[in-house]
Amino acid sequence: MRAIFGVVSLLVVVAIVGMLATKQLRAVNSSVSSASTQTTPAGASAVVAPTGTVREQSRQLQQQVKDDVVKALEQGARKDEPDTK
Repeated sequence: MRAIFGVVSLLVVVAIVGMLATKQLRAVNSSVSSASTQTTPAGASAVVAPTGTVREQSRQLQQQVKDDVVKALEQGARKDEPDTK
């Protein structure tokens, strides 16, 4: 009885981990597909087809995330500055 309970609980845990893994992979795939859409300096969205190797695509994605974080931090800093009007 104890062994059966152990096996069943192990299967439940594996099923939960599998569901979480597929959910995470779907999120990663959707972020990679949205990463091919990069913003231009004017703020308009331009679609860029993924080119190059996986390493280059990874670097492009990392650079886009870095740029987005910097942009968000700058917006937050501007929001926190007191108005001197």
